[in-house]
Amino acid sequence: MEVKISNDVKYIGVDDRTIDLFESQYVVPEGVTYNSYLILDEKVALMDTVDVRGMEEWEKNLMAELGGRSVDYLVVSHLEPDHAGSIGRLMELFPEVTLVGNAKTFAMLPQFFDVSGIKQQTVAEGESLSLGKHTLNFYMAPMVHWPEVMVTYESTEKILFSADGFGKFGAMDAEDDEGWACEARRYYFNIVGKYGAPVQALLKKAATLDIEKICPLHGPILDENLGYYIGLYDTWSSYRPENKGVLVAYASIHGNTGKAAEKFAEMLRERGVEKVVVSDLAREDMAEVIEDAFRYDRMVVAGASYDGGVFPCMQDFLHHLQSKAYQNRTVGIIENGSWAPCAAKTMKAVLDTMKNVTIVEPSVTIKSTMKETDVPVMEALADAIAGA
Repeated sequence: MEVKISNDVKYIGVDDRTIDLFESQYVVPEGVTYNSYLILDEKVALMDTVDVRGMEEWEKNLMAELGGRSVDYLVVSHLEPDHAGSIGRLMELFPEVTLVGNAKTFAMLPQFFDVSGIKQQTVAEGESLSLGKHTLNFYMAPMVHWPEVMVTYESTEKILFSADGFGKFGAMDAEDDEGWACEARRYYFNIVGKYGAPVQALLKKAATLDIEKICPLHGPILDENLGYYIGLYDTWSSYRPENKGVLVAYASIHGNTGKAAEKFAEMLRERGVEKVVVSDLAREDMAEVIEDAFRYDRMVVAGASYDGGVFPCMQDFLHHLQSKAYQNRTVGIIENGSWAPCAAKTMKAVLDTMKNVTIVEPSVTIKSTMKETDVPVMEALADAIAGA
């Protein structure tokens, strides 16, 4: 798929549709892009490389756009291997290249490549590099989502090269029936989500720039309605709910806890809750459930007791939320147990570690199977969640 940026700024990235798990943990049924950009001016600047999985195609794209010219500068925005994986090959092709990065970049770079004898230019916050007509301006973005990350603003064409910011899953030619936000949201909360404060700091810097295009390291180039994308990033990184609704996430061993969760979801719908999403943690994509937990303002966790705690997939889910700084939400609890129910206590102990998470009463305890006698307390919890 041809990607047009401008006469002087060329897209030379690649699609990877053969990958099964991004970062060995996130399913990517529509693949992923490794984005790399080339700026042709009096001096030639390459904005990042690609994962070794796409190196051969990337090299062909690079050489075709260069037309016999050399690369003068490689700007290293982020050292994660899906972006920096082909730096070694670039140095073989152009041993006179100057690597451009910040102090943290060059402290970490030798962990990945032998850069002895390679020219290096260290840049700091607000410094610039002239290529001729184009000027690159550098802004540090530590912990978005590695410590060495920086973004680059090209002031002539008003392009923000945003590193992993504004990235999303999916190849360039992937059809997004649910729009950009769906896979961008799953990408953000599972990869960057812990680092809301650094993202907020970066957004404040971006607000001072006149940006007409955003060129991320994954996903499409954004050149229309930029306020929409920036607004979503502001919401996500502030840990504010994006939508009114309830995620009902359950962990069921033999299906009985699942039946209770489905019944509870019906109760919420009867009470007019705007959106109710039910997720089976044992079977559904964990990253997508994490996405929904952050998307909606309320959540109910329904877990079966297990080995003196809670069924492992629920424990895993809660620990994922904990590690991604889940906060500012209202949560209800349903537990199941046959002889010594302990899931509620276990789930509450994890939830209590999270910032501004309000656990509503009553907590529901089911003994083995849901019965008519369980309905009143379930309805009371449904009233509390619907009214929250």
